[in-house]
Amino acid sequence: MANPGHNPARAIPEASIRRLPLYHHFLQDLALTGVANVSCTTIAAALGLDPTQVRKDIEATGIVGKPKVGYPLVTLMGWIENFLGWNNINDAFLVGVGSLGSALLGYEKFRRLGFHLVAAFDVNPNKVGQTVAGIEVLHLNNMVALAQRTHVHIGVIATPPEAAQNVANLMLECGIRAIWNFAPVHLRLPEFVILQNEDLYHSLAFLSFRLERAMSAERAMLTEPAEITPEITPLPTA
Repeated sequence: MANPGHNPARAIPEASIRRLPLYHHFLQDLALTGVANVSCTTIAAALGLDPTQVRKDIEATGIVGKPKVGYPLVTLMGWIENFLGWNNINDAFLVGVGSLGSALLGYEKFRRLGFHLVAAFDVNPNKVGQTVAGIEVLHLNNMVALAQRTHVHIGVIATPPEAAQNVANLMLECGIRAIWNFAPVHLRLPEFVILQNEDLYHSLAFLSFRLERAMSAERAMLTEPAEITPEITPLPTA
């Protein structure tokens, strides 16, 4: 099923990478029905996508399907997992064990995706020493020493915005090369650091803006005066 011309180092569009997890989730559900093979057309129809785009995305993983048959479903899931690195445990440090950080620690699906939060840090004395989702919260001062022993390369920031930059700088000192930032702030980082921002405030603002526009349009339609049909006086008969 491998594509001999596939080059895993070539550039893959970010949009394709973002769609692959959608395919994987659909395949997981489909596998429960006992289906053995799946086509790009089936995936596209279920997700409301273009079949040609789905085929290009899947071919980027290196797998090649069979005409009129498609792909062995379980095999395709494995290729997507390998391509995205989900079959390898990616250890990560989390800093900031507030409401959001605690929710991230308790999100069981991370482990299924090969993402493992191995340690959590905070500076709040009410948090340090507590256990959240089976992980003891350590003081932030311990992060550098622990990083030297574990060689973790991924950091997750779930701190208030005013603390995020200092935490990011400390992560760089730890040797962390990729940062998943949930703090609503722009981080200043070297170019070699991989940064993924999840700006929940921006997403909420955009959602609220679109909702307000939609509701304003509805209100305008309700208050718009109805069209008045002029009354026609019948002509007198002779």
